[in-house]
Amino acid sequence: MSAKIRLYVEHALGQGQSVELTRDQAHYLFGVMRLSVGRRVAVFNGQDGEWLAEVAEAGKRGGMLTCVERTRPLQLPPDLWLLFAPIKKARTDFIVEKAAEMGAARIMPIQTEFTNSERIRQDRLQAHAVEAAEQCGGTFVPEVAELQRLDRVLDAWPDHRQLMFCDEAEVGSALRLSANNKGQPWAILIGPEGGFSEPERKRLSRLPYAHVVSLGPRILRADTAAVAAMTMWQQALGDWA
Repeated sequence: MSAKIRLYVEHALGQGQSVELTRDQAHYLFGVMRLSVGRRVAVFNGQDGEWLAEVAEAGKRGGMLTCVERTRPLQLPPDLWLLFAPIKKARTDFIVEKAAEMGAARIMPIQTEFTNSERIRQDRLQAHAVEAAEQCGGTFVPEVAELQRLDRVLDAWPDHRQLMFCDEAEVGSALRLSANNKGQPWAILIGPEGGFSEPERKRLSRLPYAHVVSLGPRILRADTAAVAAMTMWQQALGDWA
């Protein structure tokens, strides 16, 4: 018997394991979805795969599930980071949601010279990543990092990780990603709506691990660019290929 409702939990999962629900989870399952004792939901924690669990206790402020059987193993995404400059709230939420759905392993908001947003709510964005994983059938939830300055991220960059740098100045040029880099750790960098500054562009273009690419003949909005870039990378080097 499959379950239509999927829930991310922060508990170990295994045969017969009890899973205590938070107040918000109990409200959702029993107040909103009207589940009762004996009904089943799918649960995952990003480590133990997906499990079918049965409602053992149902209350207004809490409840308990019991794991019945594992329905899917853990499926890890490619070792891909998405770095992006935050924009307006709803569109930043969109980027995080789509990155989680499309297979980012880590999501990193960055502060560039032309980034308009100087702060984010990391906990709220992490919740969006969780919701995206619940909705898309994923068994892994990417970490959403705190906002960091681009120059400091590059100062500490691991040399073994390749970087796909999406530069609006390259509009109209061909996408060049070598299949020889397949299976390596990667990151995608999406700039702010004002674009990268000239010093940022020069520094990025000189990095030995950076691959400057175009996203087509038109300049894309930042949220569209993030989806387009991840689609191109997944088709060329990721688990869509």
